Amino acid sequence: MFEEEEEEEEDNNNNGGYRRRRDEPLYTEKIFSDRKVFFIDLKANDRGKFLKITEDVRGRRDTIMVPEESLQELIDALNNVSEYLKNEGDQD
Repeated sequence: MFEEEEEEEEDNNNNGGYRRRRDEPLYTEKIFSDRKVFFIDLKANDRGKFLKITEDVRGRRDTIMVPEESLQELIDALNNVSEYLKNEGDQD
């Protein structure tokens, strides 16, 4: 599901051809946090849409990909964590 084709060659009526990016995001957000940058990209390929979350720390990147079918479950889990953090101060 997550294979991405970086570039695809197209023949432009024998005028030398050109390259176009197939992995351009449908939607993107960038979050800056201390020395980290998080890239949140909604992408699509032949197998469907997916969310790509990349953490960049001084050039070192780690990425996770979440298929569209699991996206709401991830959002719900993040909301649960957020609610827990909000209520954590109330328990003191």
